[in-house]
Amino acid sequence: MFGIELATWLLVFLRASGLLAVFPLFTARNFPVQLRVALSALLALLIAPGLPAPNLQALPLAALLGRMSQELLIGLLLGFASRMLFYALDVAGGLISSEMGLNLPATLNPFADTQLTVPALILYYLAAVLFLSLDLHHWLLVAFQRSYAILPMGASRLEQGLLADLLGRTCRIFEIAARMAAPFIGVSFIVTLVFSVLGRAVTQMNVFAESFAVRTLAGLVVFGLSCELLGQHILHYLRRLPEDVLRVAQLLAGNA
Repeated sequence: MFGIELATWLLVFLRASGLLAVFPLFTARNFPVQLRVALSALLALLIAPGLPAPNLQALPLAALLGRMSQELLIGLLLGFASRMLFYALDVAGGLISSEMGLNLPATLNPFADTQLTVPALILYYLAAVLFLSLDLHHWLLVAFQRSYAILPMGASRLEQGLLADLLGRTCRIFEIAARMAAPFIGVSFIVTLVFSVLGRAVTQMNVFAESFAVRTLAGLVVFGLSCELLGQHILHYLRRLPEDVLRVAQLLAGNA
């Protein structure tokens, strides 16, 4: 009996570990790996007693290892679905920085070991504040617990619907980024157009050098004016994260 309970706990622990490995905010550099492992163990301890015991007695060692790898992969896919918006913010910040002329100075991303431009970092912090203030980290953990009702242990399957959904989510990263960066792209186009006309009218002016300061200033003004709009845009996608996690679990279970 103890062996079955331990096996159930281990399988839940592996799915939780995969989720927290890419879970938003839990991948921060100052979030210790030991604490992430401890949180995965605690989640498994809370969830495992309420789950039916998997039938593992007749499985050979290779099949058991495959089942463990399967649960880890499920957790990674669920975490990937919850992190899609943050990937979009990274791309959006890069586009905004490029249009504002701020793509050279970069700082360390506190949520991953990558370099981010200043606008991308601001968007990250804005999303993190909204994420925590709305208790979405709790709702995502609730969605993880509910995923076992949709996708029991050992019931996952890789079908075309899942691959199409993941491909669609990846494409939406660039769609969301383009929508968020659209005002800055428009302002940059107007500034470029104005200075192109000035370059024709005043040939002595160094249009290329002068346009940098104007583009940066105009970008900062637009950024300040559109902060509320950007926050609403981020909030719209943040509220969908628990549903996205459950949708991936549903597709893994073979329910389109």
